[in-house]
Amino acid sequence: MTYKCQKDVTIICMTTTKKKWKFKEGLFSFLMSGGSDLWIHLAMVGLMIFGTLMIGSASMGLAVKNTSYLVKTVIKQIVFVIIGYFVMCKLSNWFKIEKLRKSSFSWIIILMEFLLFSCIAFKASGGAHAWIRIPFPGMEVSIQPSEFAKIVSILIMAAYLGDVKKQYAKSFQMFLRPLIFIGIYLFTVLIIQHDLGSMAVIFLITCVCLLIPSHPQAHRFQVALRILFWIAVVCVVFILSPAGVQLVEHMPLDAYQKNRFLSAVNPFMDIYGSSYQIVKGLISFADGGWFGVGFGNSVRKYTDFPAANTDFILAILVEELGFVGFLVLMLLYGVIIFRLLAYAMKIKNEKAKIILVGTAMYFVVHIFFNIGGVTGLIPLTGVPLLMISSGGSSTMSIMFMVGIAQAVISQYKRKEIE
Repeated sequence: MTYKCQKDVTIICMTTTKKKWKFKEGLFSFLMSGGSDLWIHLAMVGLMIFGTLMIGSASMGLAVKNTSYLVKTVIKQIVFVIIGYFVMCKLSNWFKIEKLRKSSFSWIIILMEFLLFSCIAFKASGGAHAWIRIPFPGMEVSIQPSEFAKIVSILIMAAYLGDVKKQYAKSFQMFLRPLIFIGIYLFTVLIIQHDLGSMAVIFLITCVCLLIPSHPQAHRFQVALRILFWIAVVCVVFILSPAGVQLVEHMPLDAYQKNRFLSAVNPFMDIYGSSYQIVKGLISFADGGWFGVGFGNSVRKYTDFPAANTDFILAILVEELGFVGFLVLMLLYGVIIFRLLAYAMKIKNEKAKIILVGTAMYFVVHIFFNIGGVTGLIPLTGVPLLMISSGGSSTMSIMFMVGIAQAVISQYKRKEIE
């Protein structure tokens, strides 16, 4: 009798252990599809935690006059991160390169353009009609379609120009089609929404993606893009010179756009006006030093520092965590970008290569524009620091794109693509 009881208990324990193991195995397979890059996943988790903490800290100053602001901001960011993480993991298991066909993109392209154009119906912010505003009890949730247009633009380039079949290789019309679609996006974002920063990001990502395919019709454009790159470098250097400043002053731009160029040339020319944000940010960098004043101890965020938890959150980060904190952030970004480009160099499949390089450039362009604008190296563009700046659209968008890139990596590791 005693032996039988012991045997039954052993069987029950073994069954329970197997169920627990299956649950853990199933959870891990959901979070990390077979072959996904662990380093990219861990770096993204690090950015999620880092960003949420910094958004909470940077929002404290804005919560002085409105005590509920901090709670609402942090809760919204946590919700966005959870949704983004769930979809990122789902996409890494679900997305397949063979599903990336031109025929499946028609409704996505049309829907994206509708969302971009519909922003004109909502109130502007900072001179840009770039958000769809959805009212909720006690708060308002804003969605920025141009952030998701970056994903669609990368996928359009991959679907239309990657590994083109021979019968379509000589068709110039087929080659132009994706460029026309993205051109419509750029026109809508710049002319209808007045969002120069998002337009520039989409344009640069698209240009880099265009350099990858071996499409016969792409060769002339690739040569032209390389020439235009060096022309752009010369133009930027010229604009930041005294002669360039005079040219900018006579250009048909809005006053705030001219002031952004002028502030980049000389941040201290109008410290209480157009250069106020940049000067405040530079002071924060100086106060932070190597190790910062401590997490949560920023003084600048309690002043009238504009965009402390969005576009200028890097200034608060460096003030509190110092240059060491900045290096940790760059390390997390660097791991993701390096791993994406490393796989892109190995993979022969052009669709996969465009997706990986496009995702890496998504990070690079945002980092360049945000850090350059905050430090006064380039004119301010309003481009957020991915995963760190407060904003659900930019956070979820980049997490979705990383999920797609992880799916590509896992397919390569499983030998499903070359």
